[in-house]
Amino acid sequence: MAWSQDEERMLAQIEQHLVADDPRLVARLESFNERVRRSEAKAKGQPGRRRRPRRSTVIILISWLLIATLVATLLIMVLRHEAAAALALAAGTF
Repeated sequence: MAWSQDEERMLAQIEQHLVADDPRLVARLESFNERVRRSEAKAKGQPGRRRRPRRSTVIILISWLLIATLVATLLIMVLRHEAAAALALAAGTF
């Protein structure tokens, strides 16, 4: 059922007064409406904007990469040291 012109005019006036009186409320409602639109789009299976990974996820990923690099570097150093020690031992026996 459609609203009459008077009802639409009164609603527009109420909206204008709310915007003028409480801009924080307007910002909260706009944020809420955006979240509702995104969740509805997700529920319908529509492709939405791609979410960025959280900062904590990025920090954990970088930490794991650094740990893996450190372990690989240490293994390479140990293996080279053992190879050098074996060569020195072999050279000393002749």
